[in-house]
Amino acid sequence: MAQNDPNWGGKRPNDGPPDLDEIFRKLNQRLSRLLGNRGPDEEPPVGNGNGSGESPRGMRFGAAGVLAALAGLWLLSGFYIVDAREQGVVLRMGSFNRTTDSGLQWRAPYPFETVEIVNLTEVRSIEVGYRGSAKNRINEESLMLTEDQNIIDVQLSVQYDVKDARDFLFNNLATEADARDVVKQATETAIREVVGRNKVDFVLNEGRAQIAADTQRIIQAILDRYKLGVRVAKVNINGVQPPEPVLAAFDDAVKAGQDKEKLRNDGVAYANDVVPKAKGMAARLLEEAEGYRQNVVATAEGDAARFNSVLSEYAKAPKVMRDRLYFDMMQQVMSNTTKVLVDQKGGNNLLYLPLDKLIQQSSVAAPSLQSGSATQPAEVPPVVAPVAPSSSGSTSRDVTRGRN
Repeated sequence: MAQNDPNWGGKRPNDGPPDLDEIFRKLNQRLSRLLGNRGPDEEPPVGNGNGSGESPRGMRFGAAGVLAALAGLWLLSGFYIVDAREQGVVLRMGSFNRTTDSGLQWRAPYPFETVEIVNLTEVRSIEVGYRGSAKNRINEESLMLTEDQNIIDVQLSVQYDVKDARDFLFNNLATEADARDVVKQATETAIREVVGRNKVDFVLNEGRAQIAADTQRIIQAILDRYKLGVRVAKVNINGVQPPEPVLAAFDDAVKAGQDKEKLRNDGVAYANDVVPKAKGMAARLLEEAEGYRQNVVATAEGDAARFNSVLSEYAKAPKVMRDRLYFDMMQQVMSNTTKVLVDQKGGNNLLYLPLDKLIQQSSVAAPSLQSGSATQPAEVPPVVAPVAPSSSGSTSRDVTRGRN
């Protein structure tokens, strides 16, 4: 065979350097035989009697099979897989043709079509004013001016993802990957605009959430105007503080504000404790006064009604009503005194008085007098004295007086 030919490699009989022209000539001859073409100086192949000779038809079939296999591999190279979090962008001859969703997809093989896979759910982030940590401050990015002409140091980070794969690939003329430089420039523009519209106290204390929301809105508007295909997910204000030379003075001012807020909260707490009690006491006094008023009015109306009823009865029988009123009053007066009325008609020289009852009444009345006033004299038991009968009619006489 030709491979065993000592001159196949183009070597000369004296083992000199190979002859390149000879090598290419022999290679062309072999390719011509594989394709069934014979050169003008070649003879048709002849079998060796064992049927091992190569016929032109067999070589044609072999070449066609090789070409078919190569074509099949070339067509299979057009299959690709898109993940559920990704989107494929097919480029035909370098220009946009279509987008493909997740799953197994096919495109025309290279060089007719190519595909770019874009991850839509990957969260990308950029840092403005620092790198890595707050200590690695970049003053050119972090220092900005407020509305009241104060300089403040703001550090923030922005998280974003891709919302349109086509715009992200074709409208992103960025020098850094993932449009980081464009998003960073838009973030610096937005945060300086927002800080410049607010005062330093608002930025330092209660306005961080509002500043983050306004900054996110402005960044998204800028990126949408550029049709960058990027969605801003979140803006984080990592640090807001005055510049280093005036940081101590600002800290003192912040502490004073905190003390003021603490005292105000203490006052509010005290007011919340005292005012309800005062309102409750006032309500109770009002209710008691209203109850007393109603009691007095009801008592007066009852007394007036009773007087009117007595008056009508008194007009019918004046003498009877006078006697009745006198007896009622004497009964009320005598029931509250320690006096004994003795009838002298009986003619007994010795009179028995219920001293135990009188002593008991005196002992009950004494504590009440002491509790009322320490200077009032106390009741003493009555003294028993004999009483002589009188010749006159039945009269009443006070025989005992138990007072000092």
